[in-house]
Amino acid sequence: MTAGPEVLRPPRAVVRRSTGSWALQGALDRRGLGPVAGVDEAGRGACAGPLVVAACVLRPGDGRRLTELADSKLLTALARDRVYDAVVARALAWSVVVIPAAEVDGLGVHVANLEGMRRAVARLSVHPGYVLTDGFPVPGLTAPTVAVVKGDRVAACVAAASVLAKVTRDRIMAKLHADLPVYGFDVHKGYSTGEHTAALAEHGPSAEHRWSYVNVATAGARHGMRPPHRVARGGVMASVVNNGEPRAAGSGGW
Repeated sequence: MTAGPEVLRPPRAVVRRSTGSWALQGALDRRGLGPVAGVDEAGRGACAGPLVVAACVLRPGDGRRLTELADSKLLTALARDRVYDAVVARALAWSVVVIPAAEVDGLGVHVANLEGMRRAVARLSVHPGYVLTDGFPVPGLTAPTVAVVKGDRVAACVAAASVLAKVTRDRIMAKLHADLPVYGFDVHKGYSTGEHTAALAEHGPSAEHRWSYVNVATAGARHGMRPPHRVARGGVMASVVNNGEPRAAGSGGW
């Protein structure tokens, strides 16, 4: 009896815990699946300001030169600025996409987020062999991809993208504060804190607010205001707070 053809199996990738957040990227690089890109966003839960998405390809083995690299939410503002500068200087490739509030309203925040991630990967000067995303899959990317639970804490390239996105967005919000000081964007960065909710109640929303968020739409209605741009039908959603602040009273969703 003739034996059938031998089934070839790829060599197993070993992920070493000692390499920390570089383990997954290192395993993919060793199997020839790099360059590995990480993608993340900042501002998904804010009810004002843009959504910012970043993609980043780090140099393999660069962990010793990026010792402060971590999830942007775990770093102080000064540490984020230092890491931002280090990533920009050291990365093989990086890109940042800024999606204005009007576009977030027109598409819906999740669709805008997915579109921003596709744009960010497409703008990389180095085409990735693999893409790691934070938490949920992103269809339509031009490379194989895997969603990593808490990716900004376990994958260095995703953490780098989170820092690029967060620092870029914080700087944008500081500039918006100079134009619209009554809202306090420099403090809460557009999230639904008590201070922000009070400012919305007093002044009503601005064109930089996301009118697809129910707390913004409610504040606008109380001031007799209408959205200054198109809001996707069925796109009104609850304001989301993901920066550690408690949800403001009255900002519950539909």
